[in-house]
Amino acid sequence: MTRIHPTAIVDPKAELEEDVWVGPYAIINPEVKIGRKTKIGSSVLLDSGTIIGENCEVYHKAVLGTPPQDLKFGGEKTYLKIGDNTVIREYASLNRGTKWRGETKVGKNCFIMMYAHIAHDCLLGDNVILANSVNLAGHIEIGDYAIVGGIVPVHQFVRIGAHSIVGGGFRIQKDVCPYMMVAGYPLRTVGINLVGLKRKGFSEKSIKLLKEVYKILFRSDLNTSQALEKIKKELEIIPEVKTILDFISSSQRGIIK
Repeated sequence: MTRIHPTAIVDPKAELEEDVWVGPYAIINPEVKIGRKTKIGSSVLLDSGTIIGENCEVYHKAVLGTPPQDLKFGGEKTYLKIGDNTVIREYASLNRGTKWRGETKVGKNCFIMMYAHIAHDCLLGDNVILANSVNLAGHIEIGDYAIVGGIVPVHQFVRIGAHSIVGGGFRIQKDVCPYMMVAGYPLRTVGINLVGLKRKGFSEKSIKLLKEVYKILFRSDLNTSQALEKIKKELEIIPEVKTILDFISSSQRGIIK
């Protein structure tokens, strides 16, 4: 059965599926949809246009689906969509999209920690982790299984590739290559995300080839264009290598070297 605390305010036009739990003083505005077995904590605000999947957890005073912090926003109808099994911790804030994308989207099985902010039109894949106080500007894209360390601001339109990891406390102004690890002052790519790749069951062959890609791209005297040509000529283009080639070729901001 759905359980709603007597102090919570739930608009009649909100749609709550079976076994939803709503805590004290939560506010759920019209045109909000909440999937089965999702838990909404105390004093949470869910604004209109928020769509939450099944078995999610939203903790104390998180704010979801409020209008974007964008001067170009004209009040158009947009959305915030949260995938199944995602956890959003205390005081996190997630804005809905603008007409640019129409939605802000967080995938399945994500973990958004305390005080994190996800701005308008961001697109997060599945199994993404944002540590405490990560701040995403608008239009950012983050691939599946990427991890962003704590207190990291990310510039608008940046892309963070799948299975990459960003160290805590750094400012991200350019794209982060898939499967790589970035850290340090000045910020640079310091290796492949070896621990993460092993945990996800990547083969020894894939890991070996990704190490070769890393050496050519980030530890040779070649510029990016020359490094891409060398990779195409000398390495087997397995799916992971192709993902990197396509990612860099489509980069608008350049990659962190």
